[in-house]
Amino acid sequence: MNAPAFATGILAGLFWLQAALSPAPAQKTITVKNQLGINRTSETVSVTGPALTAMVKQYGADNIIIKEAASGKVLLSQAIDNNSDGTVDELIFQTTIPARATQKFFLTGDKNAANLKPQAKRTTFGRFVPERIDDYAWENDRVAFRTYGPVAQQLTEARKPGGTLTSGMDAWLKRVEYPVIDKWYKKNTDKTGSYHEDTGEGYDPYHVGDSRGIGGIGIWDNGKLYVSKNFTSHKTIATGPIRTIVELTYAPWNANGSTVTEKKRISLDLGSNLSKYEVELKSDKPLPNVVIGITEHDKKGKAAADQKTGWFRYWEPMDDSELGLGVVLDPKQVTKYEDHQVPEKDQSHVYVFVKPQPKALTYYAGFGWKKSDQFSSVQEWDAYLKNFAQRLASPLVVQVN
Repeated sequence: MNAPAFATGILAGLFWLQAALSPAPAQKTITVKNQLGINRTSETVSVTGPALTAMVKQYGADNIIIKEAASGKVLLSQAIDNNSDGTVDELIFQTTIPARATQKFFLTGDKNAANLKPQAKRTTFGRFVPERIDDYAWENDRVAFRTYGPVAQQLTEARKPGGTLTSGMDAWLKRVEYPVIDKWYKKNTDKTGSYHEDTGEGYDPYHVGDSRGIGGIGIWDNGKLYVSKNFTSHKTIATGPIRTIVELTYAPWNANGSTVTEKKRISLDLGSNLSKYEVELKSDKPLPNVVIGITEHDKKGKAAADQKTGWFRYWEPMDDSELGLGVVLDPKQVTKYEDHQVPEKDQSHVYVFVKPQPKALTYYAGFGWKKSDQFSSVQEWDAYLKNFAQRLASPLVVQVN
């Protein structure tokens, strides 16, 4: 080898070694585009991929911050370990972005991040509730939900009081922005009050019983609905200022001769009236459909839908107020919907029939309570669902470079 070639080889090796040992870039630019002709409020922006991985490795997840490029303002953010392997794989923050607009943010690391990050004024929350049998409850600044665990099922099957046998989803009607789950359960446990009575924060008048509640699922076959029982295990994935996530597993159940296994991942973002459901259903035989249900209670309400864009709702009286329930999903997954009214208690529903999915079925379900002052009419609730469906069909375009 001649001297110039040898020197070039050494230099190339040194450059390679320097690149390999160099720290990750101190800052990345996040470009967010809204392609819709509507303003988007409290939109969650998700950052994943190699840039985030390198930043977390260099600075640690707690030291990653998001800044507005224009102002330099540090935004509230939340790091999430979605697969519970001990490594953060997603960073989320929220923005309000005008129609057809583009915004820029900086992803960076700072050892002083704890002092730079703003305090959350509002939050999401979720937890297992063993003191009330074994509910799982979750909430944000606008809505709250719960569903039921194995002890509640065991009490019912043993014909003992206090049990609940259902995989339906319950709605807790709140009209304050701060968390209420711990407070409401505590007064119920201490016998100092009841979450079935509204003392100014809201209450739980919503009846689930043997129904799907708001967003429970089943299989419709040969004129009958087949459903799972209560969840058998739970796993809290995240609970934080922007998003709470829980994973629920159910015992295998029978759907007209098919053995079905079910797992749900439920998440709720700050500012949203709808929880996100990612449901994995596996069966030893092909399933004819999956049905998402909205309970119609005493059938005094009114159903409506726009199957073409993917939203479905029921608006009903609720004590001295009114309540809107809704489901939104990709319309390509939907085969039909039905305003199913029957004499049997808890069996009248708005049913959304969906094609079985090879992986997870994703949909959103939730409510708007008139007394919360979030929605004053059924027209406003319909507009919210329409807007939600538009945003779902055209997600924000996020680029990191």
